[in-house]
Amino acid sequence: MSAAPARVPSGRGRAALATDWYPASLLEKTAVGPRTLITHDGEVSRGVLYEPGTASRTVFCLMHPRQDLQRHPLIPGLLAAGHAVWAQTGREGGNDLRLVHETALLDVAAGTEFLRERGFEHIVLIGHSGGAGLYSFYTEQSLAAPFDRVARTPGGTPVRLAEAEMPAPDGLVLVAPHPGQGRLLLSMIDPSVTDENDPFSVELDLDPYHPANGFGEAPEGSHYPAEFVERYRRAQHERVARIDERARDLIDGQLAARKRFKSGSGDPADRRRGVLTPIITTYRTDADPRCTDLRLDPSDRPYGSVIGARPSVSNYGVTGFGRLTTPESWLSTWSGLSSNAALVRSLGGVAIPTLTIEFTGDCSVFPGDVQDALAALKAEDSTHLRIWADHFGRPLAGGDESGIAVTVREVVAWTEERMSR
Repeated sequence: MSAAPARVPSGRGRAALATDWYPASLLEKTAVGPRTLITHDGEVSRGVLYEPGTASRTVFCLMHPRQDLQRHPLIPGLLAAGHAVWAQTGREGGNDLRLVHETALLDVAAGTEFLRERGFEHIVLIGHSGGAGLYSFYTEQSLAAPFDRVARTPGGTPVRLAEAEMPAPDGLVLVAPHPGQGRLLLSMIDPSVTDENDPFSVELDLDPYHPANGFGEAPEGSHYPAEFVERYRRAQHERVARIDERARDLIDGQLAARKRFKSGSGDPADRRRGVLTPIITTYRTDADPRCTDLRLDPSDRPYGSVIGARPSVSNYGVTGFGRLTTPESWLSTWSGLSSNAALVRSLGGVAIPTLTIEFTGDCSVFPGDVQDALAALKAEDSTHLRIWADHFGRPLAGGDESGIAVTVREVVAWTEERMSR
């Protein structure tokens, strides 16, 4: 049964758990075991198993499709509560140029298989931010019959999920769960770009940072008319659809060159054309109207985005999502129209106990996103908590307890209640 959402107080005046990760923050008897795993398709994934001084039947897993979480701030608190933690880095950790979510699932599978072999009775996946989309996708696929699993990537490449051992987890925790890399980018991409090869090209009627359209800097903020927002969202879909079409054309061209070379019907250059993987460059991806117009999907968040405090500037910076990708990676990871790793899609197949933690000051995950995810979730045992913190679990005001500390307590209590049944 779904529990009513609860707002967890910040705990003003109490000592905050340090979010700076350093060796001294671990218990003295913590065992730290690096592991290198070979996945079902022969690739390499790495992780670290942290074990407290006492034996633990439960292991918490942390992984993000693009980042190394081996020093995630939740780790010390989970260990202090007496539980083991597995922090894994996938094959494309730190570089999403070639990130394909379908093959990243094989990285997760190698980790969960290793943990089952180590004898852990309870495996609980904690998906923070982009990790939520990855772990939800994995959970859905692990619970499906092998012949019902995804057989090809959105780009058409066969993927060996049906043959792989994919141990199902016992619980899923979603922390600040954005709607998936592609759906996130779909809400953030700037649709006023008129030429993908010119980062300064702009259609003024769609420019989210043009005062005539309702834009305003902090502290006043933007006031976008409803008509503009509706037109803007439609144009975002259209821009992503155009990039999708280009990605598929590039894949088709590469495959056609390979086919011609193998058949001997092409010219010598087809060998090179069949090997060369083109790179898609996507400019201006920090332009979600909700980040400057706080009336849209209101929450405790401040003005600004997860990328920058002034999105009108960071929209042109180098740190935007999905900047450089292969066509295959674009379709699998960054396309909000084609990616399988969409939270709402995946959660429709997730039937295990699930805890969703919403940070109320999040400027990357909005209340509407969380409600969409909860509505899609198949699990009958579903708990939703709201914690006063930003996207990374940092307190919203001085003197407040860290959202990381609150999250640790809630995750441990929720897990121990279920794993003791």
